[in-house]
Amino acid sequence: MSTDTVLAWLLEGDPAIRWQVRRDLLDEPPESYEPERARVATEGWGAQLLTRQDPAGTWANAIYSPKWTSTTYTLLHLRHLGLSPENAQAKRGCALLLDKGYYPDGGINYFRSYKYSETCITGMILALLCYFRYADERVHRIVEHLLGQQMADGGWNCERPRGATHGSFHTTISVLEGLQEYALLHGDRVTAIEDAAARGREFLLIHRLYRSHRTGEIANPAMTRITFPPRWHYDFLRGLEYFRSVDAPRDERMSDAIALLRSKQGPDGRWKQGQNWPGRVFFTMETGGQPGRWNTLAGLRVLRWWDAQGE
Repeated sequence: MSTDTVLAWLLEGDPAIRWQVRRDLLDEPPESYEPERARVATEGWGAQLLTRQDPAGTWANAIYSPKWTSTTYTLLHLRHLGLSPENAQAKRGCALLLDKGYYPDGGINYFRSYKYSETCITGMILALLCYFRYADERVHRIVEHLLGQQMADGGWNCERPRGATHGSFHTTISVLEGLQEYALLHGDRVTAIEDAAARGREFLLIHRLYRSHRTGEIANPAMTRITFPPRWHYDFLRGLEYFRSVDAPRDERMSDAIALLRSKQGPDGRWKQGQNWPGRVFFTMETGGQPGRWNTLAGLRVLRWWDAQGE
């Protein structure tokens, strides 16, 4: 396929795909893509998820489990789709996530067996609260908690309370995404998180986004598999998407991940959907092993960002 043919194929997809193609690949103005974005709430995948909300405001009558139909993972999914940050249903879900999970240490804890907040989940909830512009002073306390959980190597790890001494890819990306959403919403407070976010990015860069910093080998083969939505899992494309979203400067340590991304692009110019993560879902968006619009959109916009920075 030519580039124009791939773009036309993307524009035949869900409203969630179409509005992001118009913004990120076609450089159309907001007055062009915002009407398309508004359709996320009324058509396609977004509408299907919104109609599943329970009368109590939850999804699957649950806060965090079962995966992937609970309130947490449904709202994470809707955030990826680009649902309007002002959506009332999402804000109602956010209120429950915060009220049910806010813990005395300042983080989020949904587990009775834990006597501390779970860092990975805290990062995810921060991203949701800030993306959906949920106004609550506890959001700032959550950020303070996460800053206090950063490890010496610059990463974060939900296993730290149980003795972990090295950052986790999974936890680190969730916290970085949360801090980025916080910075976008609370620009007047961004200086408080700049150093922590920079150290978190350096953690990923030292690992070349998916390798062991000690041996150079792939840290986990699953990190080279690209599946949308990623749920709580880290993969190299999710890492690249984060660096693109903050418009990070070109760094040679991302080159391995860029080369891997290029190698996964098919002769037709598209990327396939990876094997979907096991768990309950309301519906399957894209079939593993088949050309996927989400990965194609992400792949094209990452390469566009990378190539625009030159050598």
